[in-house]
Amino acid sequence: MNFLAHLLLSGSPATTPDYEDIVVGNFAAEAVRGRAALAAYPPAVQRGIRLHRFIDSFTDTHPIVRRSTARLREAGLGKWAGVVTDMGYDHLLARDFTGFHPAEPLSAFAQRQYALLQARRHELPERLQHMLQYMRRDDWLSGYAQPEGLQRALLGLSRRVPSGDILATGAAAFLAAVAAYEADFQEFWPELRAGVEEFV
Repeated sequence: MNFLAHLLLSGSPATTPDYEDIVVGNFAAEAVRGRAALAAYPPAVQRGIRLHRFIDSFTDTHPIVRRSTARLREAGLGKWAGVVTDMGYDHLLARDFTGFHPAEPLSAFAQRQYALLQARRHELPERLQHMLQYMRRDDWLSGYAQPEGLQRALLGLSRRVPSGDILATGAAAFLAAVAAYEADFQEFWPELRAGVEEFV
């Protein structure tokens, strides 16, 4: 899953103990590698990092997600099919955000996340501190709701990763069969939420 799903699965301020620490860890985990890097964080932030790793592992090995990635592989995305699936699923989550998270609209959720992460940016790996500036400025989280936002995200990624040119075609491939991916996501999301609830 991508940024939006990870942040949403961090819990809620009203019901999740150490909520802000969990969010920081879940976001920081994108750039935290190995046990030594994990151990450098306080225990509550470590829980967020471990949650992120659980979500990634659960997602990458789930048969429904593998069905989506196989479809994208057949569409020509090759080794990048998993990346497109993750970002495409975030598009579907954002597009119907109140259906998945009735407590607040996407715009309010996004601004709350940016404010929390900005207030604690000094705890993030340097690469993510830099990225957060652009994420806030261009409102990536809300932008995922539009097909153009998915296209921009994949195009930007295609320019940043080695041999990632094919990612520029990822949005078109995903949107060409969006009904099939939506069916996959609608089936997968409740299972992911249940897995997260068991993990925490």
